[in-house]
Amino acid sequence: MTIQIGEKQQQHGAWRMYMLQVSLVVALFVVGLYIGIYQRDRRLVQDQILISAQAYFKSIVLTRLWNAMYDGVFVEKKPGVRTNPHLINAEIKTVDGRTFTKRNPAMMTREISELAKTHSFFQYNITSLKPLNPDNIPDKFERMALESFENGVTEAHIEETRDEKVFFRYMAPLETSKACLTCHAIQDYKVGDVRGGISVTFDITAMKNTLRNDRNIIIALTIGTTCIVICIVLFFTIRLMRQLQEAHRKIAELVVTDDLTGLANRRHFFERLDAEIDRATRYGNNLSLIMIDIDHFKRVNDTYGHPAGDIVLAEVARLLCANIRTSDLVARYGGEEFAVLIPALNAAEACLAAEKLRVIIEVNSIALEGPPLNVTVSCGVADLQSVKHYQANLKDSLIRGADKSLYQAKANGRNQVVTYTVGSEKQLPLV
Repeated sequence: MTIQIGEKQQQHGAWRMYMLQVSLVVALFVVGLYIGIYQRDRRLVQDQILISAQAYFKSIVLTRLWNAMYDGVFVEKKPGVRTNPHLINAEIKTVDGRTFTKRNPAMMTREISELAKTHSFFQYNITSLKPLNPDNIPDKFERMALESFENGVTEAHIEETRDEKVFFRYMAPLETSKACLTCHAIQDYKVGDVRGGISVTFDITAMKNTLRNDRNIIIALTIGTTCIVICIVLFFTIRLMRQLQEAHRKIAELVVTDDLTGLANRRHFFERLDAEIDRATRYGNNLSLIMIDIDHFKRVNDTYGHPAGDIVLAEVARLLCANIRTSDLVARYGGEEFAVLIPALNAAEACLAAEKLRVIIEVNSIALEGPPLNVTVSCGVADLQSVKHYQANLKDSLIRGADKSLYQAKANGRNQVVTYTVGSEKQLPLV
């Protein structure tokens, strides 16, 4: 029994370990899948932000190129319009008395940037390490980007958080063209030189919030999917485990059960007998054994055939099982012989139980293809107290005593119960 309990504990431990490992594999797979999805989503958003920044940069570069092609453009100097003090011949007057002021690419870029900022679009800034206009002095990011451009880097970008908003800053180098020399020749720039760069800044808070929401959704989906998949896997695993346990139970029953009668077989009877003798010896209890044999069973086989004999065996087994205590054990001992193990009763009490079984079998007709058949049985009873004088071990002594009593019942004319008493074995041959 202890060994069986240990084996069951080992089996349950193995199943728990298996389910834990399967759950871990499923969790890692689902987490890895959703991490991949999130990373791809994040990369797409970042690529879209970068593409937008590059598009803004190219649009302002084209606009500046158009301005430079005409050596700047003049706009009417209305109230609030200032003249760039760093330009030569920055104002002209028309014959009708109006004043126009020049807007070079840098000035135009600044004013477009301020207009876009006012409407919460984006912001441009043109700067260099050697700006003509003090207002165009680079900030920390722009200076770092400009220095990297001199080392061959083609673009730079970072994210900044200001006033609980996230801004994307992008900067690319601005190469000197022939049109640019009009203003920048005095700085010794040549065509193709990097004279500065244009930085683009725009709000990406909404995109970051969307990405954050997507992340939260993916986390929820990861947890939900993991739980659902693990539950499904555990459901089928537990179902499989129960099916295997049921199959194992049936196999175990086949090992200890007689196929024809469904009773315990001889092997299981001996295992149970050893356990009951140990228990009775430990606690000082008695233990009785009834050996039962169907009378003239060979006649049944010879007269009605072996199939009818099988029916008789199965019906006698059924009657025996239906009329014993739950603590008792009925086993097919061999052929037409049965053994009934009765814990805690002495020989006299077991004799009464055996007589009850004998009468029940005698009065119950067994249905066959022809007329119903009645059979009788002979019973031999022995208990531990009555066989202790044997020199053999208690198991062999108890079986020997009950078997000798059964032999006596048959010798006395069958269909009766005989209880073993000390000295009765002297009148009987050894079995």
